[in-house]
Amino acid sequence: MFIQTESTPNPATLKFLPGQVVLAAGTADFPSETAAAASPLARRIFGAGGVTGVFFGHDFVTVTKAEDVDWSHVKPAILGAIMEHFQSGAPAMEGEAGTVEHAAHDGPDAEIVGQIKELLDTRVRPAVAQDGGDITFHGFDRGVVYLHMQGACAGCPSSTMTLKMGIENLLRHYIPEVTEVRPVGL
Repeated sequence: MFIQTESTPNPATLKFLPGQVVLAAGTADFPSETAAAASPLARRIFGAGGVTGVFFGHDFVTVTKAEDVDWSHVKPAILGAIMEHFQSGAPAMEGEAGTVEHAAHDGPDAEIVGQIKELLDTRVRPAVAQDGGDITFHGFDRGVVYLHMQGACAGCPSSTMTLKMGIENLLRHYIPEVTEVRPVGL
């Protein structure tokens, strides 16, 4: 098994491509070792040491390291953990726990929210997945769209620029009711 790695815009995060499906649908975010309880793969990666976050996409695993850890020290252990996991035949997830999708929203703004989610799914999420992350809808209130950033996007130095110059401009262009985009932490 050959696992490719790619850098991301976030220097504390690397994208690992095992060459096979990690999650058949959706994404899964593990911002801490405790959150990884439902994932044998995430538990193995946290067990490598120096890891502060794990994120799964369809065919990739994004790993965030601790600030005081050098990639040259932790990357071989992470590669080993991913390889061991896939060779074991164990599932990446036990059940559906941890999968992340857009927040539900109904009420008078349901049509606008539907348009926002469609633009996020067709234009934004595929682009940020290439960088090892995901952005999901969290809420809409009085023109402000609240988005949750995960994987390589969480804590990325360029995430504010991505939100303001990219996503906010896109949403404002297509949906005049949108006035601003803000990040939220969960």
